[in-house]
Amino acid sequence: MMERIAEPELMDEAAQARAYAEADFSVPHQRFIELFRARFPGLAPQGCVLDLGCGPGDITRRFARAYPSCIVHGIDAAAAMLHHAEAMQAGSGLEGRIRYIHGYLPGAKLPLPNYDVVISNSLLHHLADPLVLWQSMLRYAAPGAAVFVMDLMRPHSRTAAQAMVEQYAAAEPDVLRHDFFHSLLAAYTPEEVAAQLAAAGLDLTVTVVSDRHFTVSGYLP
Repeated sequence: MMERIAEPELMDEAAQARAYAEADFSVPHQRFIELFRARFPGLAPQGCVLDLGCGPGDITRRFARAYPSCIVHGIDAAAAMLHHAEAMQAGSGLEGRIRYIHGYLPGAKLPLPNYDVVISNSLLHHLADPLVLWQSMLRYAAPGAAVFVMDLMRPHSRTAAQAMVEQYAAAEPDVLRHDFFHSLLAAYTPEEVAAQLAAAGLDLTVTVVSDRHFTVSGYLP
C-alpha cells in the first residue's frame, strides 16, 4: 500500500470551484442518499441536519429533497464553493430550508449547538488531521444523532489511482482529473479510518461500498 500524500485542505480557487459546481456528480451523490436510506431504514429526519464540507451544495440539496421535513445547514471553508451553492439554490424552492455557513473546522460557529443528523461527503481526505472530522462529529451531533460519512479510499498504487481517473473521469476537465488523482492519493484506507474512530472514541461502522468509496455510519450514544 502506498503512503498517503496530503493535498491542500481548501478548494477556494474560482476556476476550481466553478468546475466542481458545473460537474455532473449525480451518480455518486445520489448514491450517497441511497446508502444513507439503506443504513438508516425508516429514519425520516424532521429536525436539523448538518452537512460538513458541503462544497457547492449538491448533496445538501439532494438530502433536503429526499427528506422534506428537515432543515439542512451546510458548512464549508471555501467561500468560492459557497458562492456557487447559493447561486445554484436560487429558484429551487429550498431557500427556506437550507442555510450555508462559511466556517473552518475545528472551531466553526454554527447557528445551532447540535444537530439530529450529521453528514459529510469527501471532506475527510482533505484534512491533514483526520481527527478534526471525528471531533467535529462529537461536538456538533446531538446525543443519539445519526452520522453518515462517505469518502474516497486510497488505492494500492499511483498506477491504480491513474487507472481510476481514466475509468471514471476520462471526459472531465483537466482540473477535475487532476484533483481526483490527488484526492485518491490523499485518501485514507478503511483500516486507517477504523483507527481514527477508535482514537476519537466513536463506535461507528466502516463499510467499503465501491472500488473507491467507503462509508462511516451509525448512531452516537
